[in-house]
Amino acid sequence: MKIPTPTPLRRTLVPVSVGALLLGGLVTGSANAEPAYGLYEIDGVATAQERTEIADTGVAIDHVGDDSVLITGSSSEIAELDALGYTAEPLSLPETYASPDPGYTTYPELLEIIDEVVENNPDIAAQEVYGSSYEGQDLVAIKISGDVSTDQDLPEVLFTHSQHAREHLTVEMAIYLMRLFTEGYGEDPRITELVDGREIWILPNVNPDGSEYDMAGDTWRDWRKNRQPNEGSSSVGTDLNRNWAYNWGCCGGASDNPDSITYRGPEAESAPEVRAVADFVRGRVVDGEQQITTAIDFHTFSELILWPFGYTYDEVTDGMTREEYDTHRALGEYMAEANGYTPQQSSDLYVTDGSINDWLWADQNIVNFTYEMYPKSLSDGGFYPPSSVIERETSRNEEAVLRLLDYADCPYRIIGEEAAYCG
Repeated sequence: MKIPTPTPLRRTLVPVSVGALLLGGLVTGSANAEPAYGLYEIDGVATAQERTEIADTGVAIDHVGDDSVLITGSSSEIAELDALGYTAEPLSLPETYASPDPGYTTYPELLEIIDEVVENNPDIAAQEVYGSSYEGQDLVAIKISGDVSTDQDLPEVLFTHSQHAREHLTVEMAIYLMRLFTEGYGEDPRITELVDGREIWILPNVNPDGSEYDMAGDTWRDWRKNRQPNEGSSSVGTDLNRNWAYNWGCCGGASDNPDSITYRGPEAESAPEVRAVADFVRGRVVDGEQQITTAIDFHTFSELILWPFGYTYDEVTDGMTREEYDTHRALGEYMAEANGYTPQQSSDLYVTDGSINDWLWADQNIVNFTYEMYPKSLSDGGFYPPSSVIERETSRNEEAVLRLLDYADCPYRIIGEEAAYCG
């Protein structure tokens, strides 16, 4: 079932040229005396181990090619890469990087959409504030279920969006899901059955400070982190997806430098946004049992479906049995059949630590995935594809998401182990 995308509220913006964004490869300015970051390509990189060595310098790996990587990093990090023998060539940016696209949804607009969805569907949709961002904005969760006012003993599914500020297509994915489950209820038998048989939680923007900062100026700011100042540094922000409290900082998969775009924070859950989401998830433990069985964390870009672990290359390891790994892989591959993404273990790309993927599984036993959404390459828009693709690329994930919901009652059913794992 295809749910139409509403016409977004419009904003008038002053267009600028891509050239205005570039100065020796630099793509973001330093309004707060922060380092400027640039977009670069490194050729001759083909293994996860090489990519991990590159990421260990503190750069963000934005995209992995067959024998190259795209990275965002500071001049000091590029110098470190040069010392390691990697040549990073500055890249010109797609036109879509030049000026914020008014077709994307701001946080105030998102809150209006949430209010509208809840008001129009009071029996199956509700919202709650589960915490505050660093700058004091409400962090809102939407619950959708057949009897939304009752905490039923049903499998729960979690969708999180926009940990990284510049990944605005993920917020549009959240809006699509809200409308899919509410407008499809009572109209589409499959959606109706799933909404009646599940409790669905959508956290449509867990980093509103960062996303608003990214789109607030005359140019996209290519901002990834939150907006929390770093003590003892002029730099701002923590990479939320390196701040989770499982193997935080363990394995060279995040930076300890506040200047870095992948800064992990001074301690796990030091970012208020991460702590709020983690508390929300921990709050779904009822009578000692985590009610959330499955989850997707939405990102861009590269068209991938990833599963834990990210901190190790191993498939079977402490905290991951062969059956548990095979369940993640089978579900990931099954969903990828529907949306055409590439399914793989997270560390097949490069090692990360302190990620939501690893925490949800190892700490909360939630079978979970990261979706890296459209596009597949920088040439199609990178982190800023034109808003004209929103309807196509969000609806593209409809069947994949419904397949996860189908298995939320017992994910291990996909490998025939329901008796062993689900009683």
